[in-house]
Amino acid sequence: MKFVYISLSGNTKAFVQKLVDYFAFNHAEIPVETLDVKELVKEGQAYPDLGQPYVAFLPTYLEGGNGVDNGDQEILTTDLRKLIAKGNNARNCLGIVGSGNRNFNNQFCLTAYQYSEQFGFPVLDTYEMRGLTADVERIAEKIVTVYGSEK
Repeated sequence: MKFVYISLSGNTKAFVQKLVDYFAFNHAEIPVETLDVKELVKEGQAYPDLGQPYVAFLPTYLEGGNGVDNGDQEILTTDLRKLIAKGNNARNCLGIVGSGNRNFNNQFCLTAYQYSEQFGFPVLDTYEMRGLTADVERIAEKIVTVYGSEK
């Protein structure tokens, strides 16, 4: 299993690490690898063909507005979109997990829903900021269920 994510402020990276730790302790039979798209781009590497099932993790960064009739334009995280769009990567995505700040109302996790609509995979769940222990447990179990259904 692969977790593919982009993290700008460190919140998504911290959440993914909590999930990796949870899997190592509770689901050791499912080895987890991670891919930080920001690091990939920083190192100048090409977007790879992932070639295996993965779950994507995406924070929400939008251009102002209210997320309804304006302010729904993704900024800063488009490298993840480009990776997913490459080759068969969208087909291998089991789903996306969105994060954001509930203070942004309609914009909360909006980008994850936009990816879901564009690429045809589900939004598995959402969480706020770095997530709580309950978020980690809930989302991990959803990932286990969707991963198990792919085998």
